Amino acid sequence: MRILLLTQFYPPIIGGEERHVRNLAAALAARGHEVSVATQASRDDAGSTVDGAVGVHRLRGTLRRLSVLFSDPERPFAPPIPDPEMTLALRAVIAREQPDVIHAHNWILHSFLPLRPFTRAPFVVTMHDYALVCARKTLMYMNEVPCDGPALVKCLRCAGQHYGGLKGGITAVGNWIDSTFERRAVDKFLTVSSAVARFNRLPEAREDVEVIPNFVPDDLDDLSAEADPALLARLPDQFILFVGDLLARKGVLVLLDAYAKLGNPPPLVLIGRRCPDTPQDLPVGVSILERWPHAAIMHAWNRCLFGVAPSVWHEPCATVVLEGMSQAKAMIVSDRGGMRDMVLDGESGFVVHPTSDAVHTAMARLIADPDLRQRMGAAGRARLSQFQARAVVDRIEDVYRTLIAPQAARAAE
Repeated sequence: MRILLLTQFYPPIIGGEERHVRNLAAALAARGHEVSVATQASRDDAGSTVDGAVGVHRLRGTLRRLSVLFSDPERPFAPPIPDPEMTLALRAVIAREQPDVIHAHNWILHSFLPLRPFTRAPFVVTMHDYALVCARKTLMYMNEVPCDGPALVKCLRCAGQHYGGLKGGITAVGNWIDSTFERRAVDKFLTVSSAVARFNRLPEAREDVEVIPNFVPDDLDDLSAEADPALLARLPDQFILFVGDLLARKGVLVLLDAYAKLGNPPPLVLIGRRCPDTPQDLPVGVSILERWPHAAIMHAWNRCLFGVAPSVWHEPCATVVLEGMSQAKAMIVSDRGGMRDMVLDGESGFVVHPTSDAVHTAMARLIADPDLRQRMGAAGRARLSQFQARAVVDRIEDVYRTLIAPQAARAAE
């Protein structure tokens, strides 16, 4: 099959979603498919290159040139409306690649929607967040509490608080309108967790939807990749680990409060990117390590006592949880969002409400009981098989083949 993946970011810009797209592209190419990726160009890397066996097209967009529109210049998100320049560039890529299937992963799909009537390739969209119903994609109202669902006035207020008044209004209304077209244009929705399907209201709208989680490479537990010894020397001998952007919605404030209540605990290591709401004052025993490469992070998972991911938002499908499981680590995760699909409460870790008391209790139990940590870690490692590439990519390939089959049958007549 000829497969075109659409994604707003692609390495070297890296995060859980970007790593997923790159891993998917590489896995599909390794299975003999012709795979290409269309993504946004940064300031100086427009053009076509290769990433292993995958062709990468970095495309310019008009709105991306307007830096004033973006609060984070390192991650200028694709807009919730078509970008004319990006649409024209995508048209050229589609004409060049002649894909059998087009698989989009985020708001870059809006620049593809005007082209939908002009291609017969099936259109698949993986939902990694709540963008169908939330202009902020997080389903967090005013950045403080989980939202109970969209409403026009409420969404305008929340988007305005996040993006600024005018930009927020345009984003909310644009996303609301284009989401209607998206639902009509998509042949198959894939969601990374049952929570993403439910909160995007896909089942109740009777859309064609299937839950297929994020995945990790089959050899993720192999630590042969080189990691800088100077980085690893910064790790304590025994420690608790959090990996991810150091955001309040990721549960960092909850985690620090819970940790401060422990008596003489092991060190707590936070590996991630500092953000505007990252706390400046840390409890004794807490350290922040920034800009660590993935190979070093995997060594950190291997060396830690256990991992904590206490997100206060509906975390869609946290790949870092799978990384911890690959190293046979017990995980403490939030009961919100998709992590309940990954960790079995009381068996491979603890699934807790994201409050400092609940997280504190779970941490105290794991600190005090090495045998419990070992049993839970082993159970998590055994459970990982359903989240590895060999299982998940098989399911994605089946989706492609099912969608392509009617066209192949017509062509054979």
